[in-house]
Amino acid sequence: MSWLFETGHAADLILAVLALEALWLRRGGWSWRALAGLLGPAALLVLGLRGALTGAAWPLVALPLALSLPLHLLDLRLRSGGGGEGGERG
Repeated sequence: MSWLFETGHAADLILAVLALEALWLRRGGWSWRALAGLLGPAALLVLGLRGALTGAAWPLVALPLALSLPLHLLDLRLRSGGGGEGGERG
């Protein structure tokens, strides 16, 4: 089981689940913009995790982690009615 983490495949499995969730929600009527806000930060965090698990250089770990926060804050702003599409469906 340790090979799953040593190779980064644990993160790959999580990314696959996120992709399936995106397809499922898209089929349920969610816009691509809403999906990007909802699942984008999670995908970026998992990419950072994958980099850390596989021993990537620190910028390849830090960059996706740093990018996840602004995307998350933008999603919160849109959902709270602060502008744009808002809500989960578009």
